Amino acid sequence: MGDSFHDQLLEDSRFLRADRRLDTELVDKLILQLNRIYPQILTDKEATKFRDLDVPTCVRLAELLAHLQGKGEEACREFYRALHLHVEDVYFSLPTRLRLRDSIDPFTTAASPTQQRYVLNDRGQMFFLSCFSVAVGVALLHYYDKAKVTRGSRALGMAALGLGRRAREVLIWYTEDPIRK
Repeated sequence: MGDSFHDQLLEDSRFLRADRRLDTELVDKLILQLNRIYPQILTDKEATKFRDLDVPTCVRLAELLAHLQGKGEEACREFYRALHLHVEDVYFSLPTRLRLRDSIDPFTTAASPTQQRYVLNDRGQMFFLSCFSVAVGVALLHYYDKAKVTRGSRALGMAALGLGRRAREVLIWYTEDPIRK
C-alpha cells in the first residue's frame, strides 16, 4: 500500500503490455494527454516517436512505460492519472489496484462503493403515487376551505372526475354540502 507510483508501474507494466483493451487509439490518447498537459514529462519529439503507427502498439506501449519509469515518480503518477481518465476499466483491473482494493479492511467498509446502492423508497411507484395523491387532496381541501365555496366548488367537482369512486364521493359530498354554503 505504501508503494510509490514508480514501483507500481514496474509491477503493472507486464499487465499493461498484455492487455488487449489498450489499442492504438487509447495509447494515442494517453500519449497526447501526457504531452499536452505535462510537456515536461513527454515532449513533442518524444510524443511523435511514441505515436509512430509503423511501430506495433505493444512495442510503443512498452517503450512508453520504460520511458516514464526513467522520468521518475511524477511521470508515473501522471500516467496513472491519464489511464484513470481515459480507460477506467483497465485502471481498476490493474494488479496494484486490485491489491489495494482487497487490502481494505472488510470490517470498516461494509460494501465497496461500486456495489453500494441507496434505496430511498422500497415500496414502489404506486405507494409514491398514492401518497402524492393524498397530499394533493389535502392541499386542495385546505386551500378551498379558506376560499369562498361559490366558484371553488365547481373546480373540486371537476377534480373529482379523475379520481377513484370513494375519493370522488368525498369530493362531491364536500362540494354539495349545504352547511358550507
